[in-house]
Amino acid sequence: MPDVAVVGSGPNGLAAAVTMARAGLKVHVYEAAPSVGGGLRTAEVIAPGHFHDVCSAVHPMVLAAPFFRDFELSRRVQLEVPELSHGVPLDGSRAALGYRSLERTAAALGRDGAAYRRLMQPLLDRLDGVTDLTLNQLLRVPRNPVAAAVFGLRTLEQGSRLWNARFREDLAPALLTGVAAHAVAPLPTLPAAGAGLLLGALGHAGGWPIPVGGSAAIARAMVDDLEAHGGVVETGARIGSLAELPPVRATLLDVAPPALARIGGSALPAGYLRALESFRFGNGACKVDFILSGPVPWAAPELADAGTVHVGGTRAETAEAERDVAAGRHPDRPYVLVSQPSRFDPGRAPAGRHILWTYCHVPAGSTVDMGGAVIAQLERFAPGFRDLVVDYRVTTAAGLAEYNENYVGGDFSAGAMDLRGLLRRPVLNPVPWRTPVPGLYLCSSSTPPGPGVSGMPGLHAARHALRDVFGLPVPPLGP
Repeated sequence: MPDVAVVGSGPNGLAAAVTMARAGLKVHVYEAAPSVGGGLRTAEVIAPGHFHDVCSAVHPMVLAAPFFRDFELSRRVQLEVPELSHGVPLDGSRAALGYRSLERTAAALGRDGAAYRRLMQPLLDRLDGVTDLTLNQLLRVPRNPVAAAVFGLRTLEQGSRLWNARFREDLAPALLTGVAAHAVAPLPTLPAAGAGLLLGALGHAGGWPIPVGGSAAIARAMVDDLEAHGGVVETGARIGSLAELPPVRATLLDVAPPALARIGGSALPAGYLRALESFRFGNGACKVDFILSGPVPWAAPELADAGTVHVGGTRAETAEAERDVAAGRHPDRPYVLVSQPSRFDPGRAPAGRHILWTYCHVPAGSTVDMGGAVIAQLERFAPGFRDLVVDYRVTTAAGLAEYNENYVGGDFSAGAMDLRGLLRRPVLNPVPWRTPVPGLYLCSSSTPPGPGVSGMPGLHAARHALRDVFGLPVPPLGP
């Protein structure tokens, strides 16, 4: 009989399971899908021999987040870390380039290079304090108040109408906006600015890794560790209520609030259920996967070496596209997030072929096929792209929601990325991972610190479960 049940095998559910199993507990993971991984799946979604990541493709947080750092993921999975973390193409065959080296980045940003360095260097100097702040519950006293103040002041600047105050040209603003737009939020806003500054700093620290073999390699490494410590993973096992689980001492749910309400049912107090019902999700994504007959012919050739390319144009153009989405419109020129994995992992496609992973933001629940708009944006900055397309597959926001019920309305962030959504995730509580039911915890991206493959919602939930239920500390996680 297991001690612990974990429902959901996404990165956070697996992080919780690994932590509990390493503490010497018997752990059973239940996954509704035929395969493990959640947002860490890789599949031949278009044609045999061409491996696309189904959700996450590039992982800025796996070298810095405490869970994966202590798990020593880089010793378990081969990670390719491009020297050029990310870039933004602009008209006129130009590009803003975010290298791992801050100095090299500043040198490529023209007149604004020094201003960009002054913005980012203090964050790099205090990166541990910044990650302690941003990868945790915000309703707490930060361990490093100076780092929190430095980060907070820069977030206030880049999340307000002051965001252009230190810049004179368009390269640096475009670079920062491309990263901030990951948040699926209007620009400028404080949550988007905070997300962008954290991701940008990580790009200059350890870089933005691409796992060889696809994101599924991360899930496999976590499952291998779990099983090595006696854990069991059961796929094809959809849990509809707590009554379907064995009588364990602790249950951790890697699910969105609607699924928590369904599984918890009458065991949850009415007030807590009302809070879950009022939880707000953000806008969605339309994913477009490509098979190409050659590499993307960027007009700015430096972008061929970028692991991630943010295709949206200038700061103003990207902000306009995100405002359209927030207003319920589909942009004519969407912000497109692009990953070029086969450039760094040739095994993802047969010889002479490349895969391209892209998505753009759309209103929640959208059924609109954005394939044409995505291709047009890519053709704009990579003339001849259209001629290289062998095949492509579109997954609408509604399709993403059908694929994974945690992606409500196609929101892979598992909750709105605004101030209310960051503080009430899913409820306003200093320990939001703990539900009112003794022994029942939520460990999904609907809890702090939110989206991204960090494993931290799982680690936080496991830490409280170990202490509350078993009186145990968090165990060592390294191999």
